[in-house]
Amino acid sequence: MNVEIQPALLRERFYPRSRQTVRTAREFAAETLHAWGVTLRQDDVSLCVSELATNALLHGVPPGRGYRLRMLRFEGVVRVEVHDSGGGRPRIGRRDPGAEGGRGLLLVAAIADRWGILARVPGKVVWCEFAVGAGGTVGAGGAGEPGGAGRTGGTVGAGGPSDGL
Repeated sequence: MNVEIQPALLRERFYPRSRQTVRTAREFAAETLHAWGVTLRQDDVSLCVSELATNALLHGVPPGRGYRLRMLRFEGVVRVEVHDSGGGRPRIGRRDPGAEGGRGLLLVAAIADRWGILARVPGKVVWCEFAVGAGGTVGAGGAGEPGGAGRTGGTVGAGGPSDGL
């Protein structure tokens, strides 16, 4: 059986350590989805970009550094990655029930079809994926498939080289 392999589409942008970049990261994500013809799940992707960028700024970007937002589209999937150079491992849930915030990864886990964490030197990559069809339609997915009940999370894997983050 011959299978045609489609190359991945990739767009990425680097952002300095500034809260104002969360809005521009969302705008970049929306522009990317539009350029790729992905018309569904835009709000889901935008919310996850906001949460991952905010988490990177609050917990993963040391002073004088920044973060990278990378978006990929391949085999019916849109993948969002936020690369930072901070230490530590993100956790789901709030540390202090009375504190503000702490729900970012909880939202990502609830909205995205899959998500995880990869180690890199320095820092980490927090990623999430959304199943989409060839025309930007949502994948049906069954248990264990993107869009189904088989969600994954918290995966740690090999990272990439340092790129000044």
